[in-house]
Amino acid sequence: MKGRGKGGAGFGGGMQQLMRQANQMQAKMKKVQEELAERTFEGGSGGGAVKVTATGEQKISAVEISPDVFESGDKEMLEDLVMTAANEALNTAKKTSDDEMSKITGGFPMPGMF
Repeated sequence: MKGRGKGGAGFGGGMQQLMRQANQMQAKMKKVQEELAERTFEGGSGGGAVKVTATGEQKISAVEISPDVFESGDKEMLEDLVMTAANEALNTAKKTSDDEMSKITGGFPMPGMF
């Protein structure tokens, strides 16, 4: 037990510091998650004929379809346009979330945290 300092397990005050930093990081991550939940992200396709809005929680909140798209009568094209716009909006929301969290974690992956 010699030379281990006050912690008994060899950590000394380092473990407390580590826990404090982990708690601060968790609080920052929660704040960023709350801020992202308030943001919206748009995706579009067909030159703006279809626009989809997603929240920072990666949920679709709005779909706008230009009346011109209906005139073509092409159901499959409309489905593709909606899918493409939705995927773009959701991918933008996810990438933004990942980027913001990476700023907090220093790029260290935190599975299950966000």
